Amino acid sequence: MIGRLLGSRTKRVQRTSPLAAVQTPPSAGVLSCRVLDPVGQPVPQAELTVTDTTGRRVISGGTDPFGSFVATVPAGEYRLAVSAEGYTPYRAAATVAPDSLTSLGDVTLQLAQPPQLPPPGDWEIEPTHSSIGFTARHIGLARIHGRFNSFAGVVRIAEEMERSAMHVVIDAASIDTNVRMRDDHLRSADFLDVARFPTMEFYGDRFSHRGGGRWAVTGALSLHGVTRTVTLDTEYLGLGNGMEGEVRAACRATTELHRDDYTVSWQTMLARGIAVVGPTIEVELDIQVVAKG
Repeated sequence: MIGRLLGSRTKRVQRTSPLAAVQTPPSAGVLSCRVLDPVGQPVPQAELTVTDTTGRRVISGGTDPFGSFVATVPAGEYRLAVSAEGYTPYRAAATVAPDSLTSLGDVTLQLAQPPQLPPPGDWEIEPTHSSIGFTARHIGLARIHGRFNSFAGVVRIAEEMERSAMHVVIDAASIDTNVRMRDDHLRSADFLDVARFPTMEFYGDRFSHRGGGRWAVTGALSLHGVTRTVTLDTEYLGLGNGMEGEVRAACRATTELHRDDYTVSWQTMLARGIAVVGPTIEVELDIQVVAKG
């Protein structure tokens, strides 16, 4: 009797795939895959882009902590591109049938060959082919894009890249958003207060390799009389030759600054209840360096 009761309970407790709960229109199907590294471990936050036969992007997204990607798409022919930091991009084709699951199974990414590092020594920023820009929200609506037109810097490349260091100095008064009245306001005591704090400086002394051409450069940023630790998410692009045959190294870097960390709060506007600039400022750098003579 007990055996028959246990048996009946077992039949009622049936495990079904989570995909059974995915509601799809009759003309759509489910496309899935799992992204792994060369030793079979999942790759979280890998970027996937699904395009149709004309190259139009249908959907894009990232893998979950288990390396999985699942998307509902209209039935049809597709191309799937997979990319992740430190890995060679992967591409595949798939045909999605109506009301069905199309699985590419396990997609294994191969480690990318990192670009050649610059030789040890002192390298200086070449300003003509470099830029330091930023983006901020204005009164919670439009995005303002700006740049600093005057800056200088040196990177000391060590025998071990992780022991390298850099020093960048930015002329705060060179801020440029292409609107003279706004730029004058940004230079005033309401914001950068360039009369008291004429420069911004970054000292980076921690270089951490994140795979492939990705590096994290951590250091101290001094702005508006306040110094905070900042990490630059850096993509090293490799070496090349300039017009006169000189060797150049290039990189791109981004970071996000919190305005209140540097006491840049525009008190006169806040007193009237107007948040002129959003709480965060996105900074983008495109840098080329040449060997210091």
